[in-house]
Amino acid sequence: MKVTVTMETAGRRGKQVSVIRGITHNPQVIEKLEKKLKTQLGTGGTVKGKTIEIQGDHVDRIKKILEKEGYEVK
Repeated sequence: MKVTVTMETAGRRGKQVSVIRGITHNPQVIEKLEKKLKTQLGTGGTVKGKTIEIQGDHVDRIKKILEKEGYEVK
């Protein structure tokens, strides 16, 4: 499955957020993945629909974690 990981600041009062898009699993799988990312990165985050938002600029670390999980990261 192809996913996209980007870093955004728009509309967040200058705060950096790493955004993961393109996950097509059911909500339970997405929430488990979000929890795993938050634990490994030691930061907060949330799920909004089929998008995961992780606080801070962790794009490179998220890509490595997702590739280990079997995702194809753009």
